[in-house]
Amino acid sequence: MSTIWLNGDLFAGERPAINASDHGLLVGDGVFETAKVVDGEAFALTRHLARLRRSADGLGLALPRTDDELRDGVAAVIDANQPGVGRLRITVTGGPGPLGSARGEDGPTVVMATGPAGTWPPSAAVVVVPWPRNERSPVAGLKTTSYAENVVALAHATEQGAGEALFANLAGNLCEGTGSNVFVGLDGALVTPPLSAGCLAGITRDLVIETTGVVEADVSMDDFARADEAFLTSSTRDVQPISTVDGRALPHCPGPLSSAAAEAFAALMALTLDP
Repeated sequence: MSTIWLNGDLFAGERPAINASDHGLLVGDGVFETAKVVDGEAFALTRHLARLRRSADGLGLALPRTDDELRDGVAAVIDANQPGVGRLRITVTGGPGPLGSARGEDGPTVVMATGPAGTWPPSAAVVVVPWPRNERSPVAGLKTTSYAENVVALAHATEQGAGEALFANLAGNLCEGTGSNVFVGLDGALVTPPLSAGCLAGITRDLVIETTGVVEADVSMDDFARADEAFLTSSTRDVQPISTVDGRALPHCPGPLSSAAAEAFAALMALTLDP
């Protein structure tokens, strides 16, 4: 039975630990991070904690724990659940509150849980869903627990036999996947949508940008349709080439740019667990 870390304490077994009036449960008022666990440590934890705070700040949530306290919690919950730990999730919610949008006065809930990493196929079939991301939303670019839109989009992709759904934004440009960032090979150059397109500042996205010659620029859906190659990135899938878009095979999978990015990221991960 898995053990969770909740507001500074470890809880084992099936006993309920989260308040039934928690705003994360009631209205999706929360933020989270998912990190890959490698050799018993959370990969890129410094970056994940920094993004967690940025997302919390964006929702007006004041984290009640210091980074050192969060690091101690991460180590404790990973250690308590070994072996078989492949991913870590840190969730911060608005805490117990009324049955509505207003927050209560008890302050945020912080919970950490672990699980197996699972496996991703060597390449991904993707579909572009008909619902755009709103890059003007006040929560655009924040990693919030309000994932219903992603759940619906991914279910749509699954029905089409695909493994990921991609969103355009209101401007008609490529944005992101339900749990991934997108990189596109166009005319020999590697391009990824800028944060102004409404996409999440993915940890793996940032590391790929830092280790390869990536250009951040808006990618029209017409340009995406003529891509030579493309790949997805996320904290659990690393670099995953895209094989088909809406059933159309890309010319290269993986292409040379995708392979180079995957090799550079793998080399970085082998060098350090906290880049």
